[in-house]
Amino acid sequence: MGIYQELVDRGLIAQVTNEQEIKTMIDNGKATFYIGFDPTADSLHVGHFMALCLMKRLQMAGNKPIALIGGGTGMVGDPSGRTDMRSMMTVETIQHNCDCFKKQMERFIEFGEGKAQMVNNADWLMNLNYIELLRDVGSCFSVNNMLRAECYKQRMEKGLSFLEFNYMIMQSYDFYYLFQHYGCNMQFGGNDQWSNMLFGTELIRRKLGKDAHAMTITLLLNSEGKKMGKTAAGAVWLDPNKTSPYDFYQYWRNVDDADVLKCIRMLTFLPLEQINEMDGWEGAQLNRAKEILAYELTALVHGKEEADKAQDAAKSIFVSGGSSENMPTTKLTDADFINEEIGVLTLLVKCGLAASNGEARKLVQGGGVSVAGDKIADPKQMLNRSVFENECIIKKGKKTFHKATL
Repeated sequence: MGIYQELVDRGLIAQVTNEQEIKTMIDNGKATFYIGFDPTADSLHVGHFMALCLMKRLQMAGNKPIALIGGGTGMVGDPSGRTDMRSMMTVETIQHNCDCFKKQMERFIEFGEGKAQMVNNADWLMNLNYIELLRDVGSCFSVNNMLRAECYKQRMEKGLSFLEFNYMIMQSYDFYYLFQHYGCNMQFGGNDQWSNMLFGTELIRRKLGKDAHAMTITLLLNSEGKKMGKTAAGAVWLDPNKTSPYDFYQYWRNVDDADVLKCIRMLTFLPLEQINEMDGWEGAQLNRAKEILAYELTALVHGKEEADKAQDAAKSIFVSGGSSENMPTTKLTDADFINEEIGVLTLLVKCGLAASNGEARKLVQGGGVSVAGDKIADPKQMLNRSVFENECIIKKGKKTFHKATL
């Protein structure tokens, strides 16, 4: 089986232009492709996971990835899938985030001469002359066609700034520049990027002629993958200092039954034959599938040793409900207590088990919270400092355990 068909069978391909030519290029390792990452934080999260795994798969098949960091477009902000304008970041913050991204990406793809490259579009976008851009690139864009793009239509009612309106032109210019200077002949992105990507392909053809080969392809769930990166308690990061390997493991261990095989197929590197044998799994077998998913992805991001520790800790906690040295832990400080007491809602938010007091209140009212073995029924309950002098285990639902200490 060629790599293109494997991507299709794993459910990764949604739309393409010139499918047969794309298939031939990818299967023969002739694609130099880019995927863009906006540096909006100092860590990638699980919403980026599919793109990283795709880059790894294609590089293993002989193709050359370009990780495009949006240091320039990050100064503007992508309106795709958003209902408000993204806050502005400083140049220093963007550069710091870019540096952090590369360290994390190196776990997935191999950088170096003739291998993967990382580029920052600030290197060419920040030097553009506005008048020259309008004449050279702006003349290739139809405002009417741009306004038909879904990413803009969603924002028209609430307001779309002229700053954001330029994002499509800048992203299209990225592909044009990469095509000319890096031999990039293909771009990948999520469904929410389809319009921007098509404009990039069209810009190359308008500027360089119809014979210029520029291909466009989208991933089936990359847009959904961005949502995957968010949980009730915030983002699930690839940085172990932001999301511990144990919490990362637990995130995947707790995916919905309906999603587990889809995630295994899309995100792990297990053979399709092995995955297809799981299609009929039900009940307890799905729990086993979730353990496989959690272990494989934790090993991919954090290494086998951390995956082993997370798996052992999860099994220990699940079986006994007891403590574990690998259990995620929050250290409380004097500032967390008022008159030697802390409210249960404050505790849940402090430990990252709820994103807000409102969410914590719903958890308690739903009967899903226990502290030190006692079920909490009153959202107003206060806990004395002495509760935390020894190991205090907080249980949320049936599967999430957290330790709070002084």
